Amino acid sequence: MNQDYIQPDNWSIIEEGFDAERVKSSESLFSIGNGAMGQRANFEEHYSGKTFQGSYIAGIYYPDKTKVGWWKNGYPEYFAKVLNAPNWIGIDIEINGENLDLAKCQSVSNFRRELNMKEGIYYRSFNATLANGTEIAVKVQRFLSLDLDEVGVINYEITALNSDAKIVFKPYVDAGVHNEDANWEEKFWEPISVKHSGNDAFVTARTFKTHFTATTFMQNSILLEGSNLSVAPVSLDETKERIQFCYQVAVTKGQTASIQKIGGYAVSMNHENTIIGAKNSIAKALEIGVSQLTENQKEAWAKIWEMSDITIDGDVKAQQGIRFNIFQLNQTYLGKDSRLNIGPKGFTGEKYGGSTYWDTEAYCIPFYMATKDQQVARNLLAYRYNQLDKAIENAEKLGFKNGAALYPMVTMNGEECHNEWEITFEEIHRNGAIAFAIYNYYRFTGDYSYIPEKGLEVLIGIARFWHQRATFSTYRNQYVILGVTGPNEYENNVNNNWYTNYIAKWCIDYTVEQINKIENEYPSDYTRIMNKVKLSQAEISAMKKVADNMYFPYSEEHGVYLQQDGFLDKELITVADLDKSQRPINQKWSWDRILRSPYIKQADTLQGFYFFEDHFTKEQLEKHFDFYEPFTVHESSLSPCVHSIQAAVLGRMEQAYTFYLRTSRLDLDDYNKEVEEGLHITSMAGTWMSIVEGFGGMRVRNNQLHFEPKIPAQWKGYSFKVNFRNAIVKVEVKQEGSNVSIEGNSDVEVFVNGESQLIK
Repeated sequence: MNQDYIQPDNWSIIEEGFDAERVKSSESLFSIGNGAMGQRANFEEHYSGKTFQGSYIAGIYYPDKTKVGWWKNGYPEYFAKVLNAPNWIGIDIEINGENLDLAKCQSVSNFRRELNMKEGIYYRSFNATLANGTEIAVKVQRFLSLDLDEVGVINYEITALNSDAKIVFKPYVDAGVHNEDANWEEKFWEPISVKHSGNDAFVTARTFKTHFTATTFMQNSILLEGSNLSVAPVSLDETKERIQFCYQVAVTKGQTASIQKIGGYAVSMNHENTIIGAKNSIAKALEIGVSQLTENQKEAWAKIWEMSDITIDGDVKAQQGIRFNIFQLNQTYLGKDSRLNIGPKGFTGEKYGGSTYWDTEAYCIPFYMATKDQQVARNLLAYRYNQLDKAIENAEKLGFKNGAALYPMVTMNGEECHNEWEITFEEIHRNGAIAFAIYNYYRFTGDYSYIPEKGLEVLIGIARFWHQRATFSTYRNQYVILGVTGPNEYENNVNNNWYTNYIAKWCIDYTVEQINKIENEYPSDYTRIMNKVKLSQAEISAMKKVADNMYFPYSEEHGVYLQQDGFLDKELITVADLDKSQRPINQKWSWDRILRSPYIKQADTLQGFYFFEDHFTKEQLEKHFDFYEPFTVHESSLSPCVHSIQAAVLGRMEQAYTFYLRTSRLDLDDYNKEVEEGLHITSMAGTWMSIVEGFGGMRVRNNQLHFEPKIPAQWKGYSFKVNFRNAIVKVEVKQEGSNVSIEGNSDVEVFVNGESQLIK
């Protein structure tokens, strides 16, 4: 049974009624972020029940020493952790001498929270009767500013309902935080200084090892019935890592007192002096004022939605799902800073460590290319170029040479920081996704300049890796790739994973093609790059030989490429015949049993058919889909979207719709029973692809935009926009037909169901 307490709504995520068992899940679902920082939806006031405290700053991490039973050569020395950052949201509350704690109140009623995705604002309200009999109504509003991305704002109102009350607000900032997932229970932050002046406070701390400095700040105003009282704190409590102010307000029955707290982070990535940076942020926020900052927030989100919204008519749960996914993607990454990337949990949890997986290239870049301008996607490509030296180092640690590059499975700064050997050493297909993203960027934007400037060096490093990683089999008289894990992580250390072999061949072929093109069309870049990478014709020929003679396992009996050499040796029992009580198998079975089973975690062979759709016929896709999907348990968040797109290509709309709902509501309905650990941010880009590429049938072929729109029976209509080479193309699909229009001054030729249309 999936969770179903989130109320269906087109624009908001809504929870009604207080249930302690849901608190950690809701902390994930109601998380907020602004691309530079983010936080789980922890209560501002103290809560003694089960909670998972989490605030995060983009780009700040800690190299937590790897914990393994048996060290092997080439192991990464650490597992990079997304750091739980100092807490600035805290406001302890005391009313008539009693602490407010929802776990200890006599009663809590009218509890409601709403994440308004249209505005980018999080609201919470409730009535409570405290242990001393005092009844209060509380209203809280919180947002992280998109305009001032170091600043967040909390407005916390308390109304006395049944008596006069003495209300004490105790706002604090606290650097004494720890990560729940620390390997050795150590602290990651070292406090440096605690300073305060008037209503402002600053706690500065530095990370051990990586030496990031962050000043966490707060500025407080106290209001009675909406009027600023201009009071100073009556006392303060200070330790070496924490500071707390105390403000007292007397209210008569029916009156409302509130605290407006401005807080956030100034970090050494952006400021030489973080305390001066923090003071400047407070000054800017006060100059604009809280009410104007709130209006600016709504306008900034309106601008984002103007381009990235997808509307669905006639299916509220589907509409809520896609907007939640688009909203979280924009909260996580806005493309302003090429040092940053898209973490798989964004700002919603610690799990997975590291900020960058192959998810960025395989799933996220299409969303950012089509809903922002191309510079955002280019920044994501530049991120990998800037880490090429580290990718070469990673390969050297494993014995590769001569500039071969192996991009990390998980990284913060380009170094590998993932320590499960079967993934770190064997899931090398990730290299292919990075090359594919370069190709995909050029295909969509038409901007070739990236390849001679930066991309070719990356492609050469990757092609060199594949050349050296392949082995010549005298038995087969072909090149094989041994000892790998494909996208299906439920098979480790297999030989000739078809997807890995296919993308390796493609990477070499594509690289050689680009070398020839740049030699002919960009001679000065060609000379510069060849002098730098020292690539000879002999080496190019040797690479080509590997690509031209790559082995692909194939079954004549089934007429399909085999996921890997030994796939048919398995006991081929489909998921439909698997006892439901055994699901999910990753929580019910031993790893030994999973590895021997035919069950597929996510699209593997079908991932290749998704990337290289043009290389295969629809009949081949159908054959492979019918063979592999019945063994797929979809226990990866990245699985339903690819299958939804392919089911739509095959005209199987009921199946495509089911997969779409699963990907779009993966977290809202907690399919994998793990949402309390954080959201699945990168798979949310796959949800967007399910509609645009799946139902909308968007493809770029020969430099032109194609659509083959289809519509699920459950919908009356849907619409989306894409920015294709600076033309904003809007697609509207209804049960009775589709319409493509253009926003802007230039005409664009598009193909709808194969027919050319000039859109004016």
